[in-house]
Amino acid sequence: MNGLKNGRWQLRVQSVANALVWACAALLPLPAVALDRPAGKVILTVTGMLNVRNDAEGAVFDLALLDQLPQHSFSTKTPWYPEARKFSGVLLGDLLKAVGAQGTTLKAVALNDYRVEMPIEDLVRHGAMIASQLDGKPIAVRDKGPLLIIYPFDDKPELRTAVHYSRAIWQLRGLELR
Repeated sequence: MNGLKNGRWQLRVQSVANALVWACAALLPLPAVALDRPAGKVILTVTGMLNVRNDAEGAVFDLALLDQLPQHSFSTKTPWYPEARKFSGVLLGDLLKAVGAQGTTLKAVALNDYRVEMPIEDLVRHGAMIASQLDGKPIAVRDKGPLLIIYPFDDKPELRTAVHYSRAIWQLRGLELR
């Protein structure tokens, strides 16, 4: 009888150990897949601490390459758009996963050289997006495009702060992972 109890105990320990191994493996970042080279005009360059590159500088994207990543939408009001507008594009978390991002800080740079540094954890936790469409249409440069970082301000009132509004950078051209 003792041998049977010991055998069951060993099976339970082994089952728990296997479950722990699989749980730990699930927490590890998935290996990023290779990025294609953009066929069109590059509109976003990601540099710094990344593991997946498609260019000597880092990872470069045209609109078609960005559109290959999972797409999301949300509507929100902003200080510069008093009525709710629908923003569509790629979540920063998905883009960072695609480039095998490392580091804790993201420096965003606009076409006019406006720069802002943001904690990556904050961007991912709050579902910040790189929007490439506004109300279902590509965003023109004169309308803050072609890309902008936007937070779901209406979904999360805690984001309605000067800090988060300053991180909602428009005319985005580059990201540097630090």
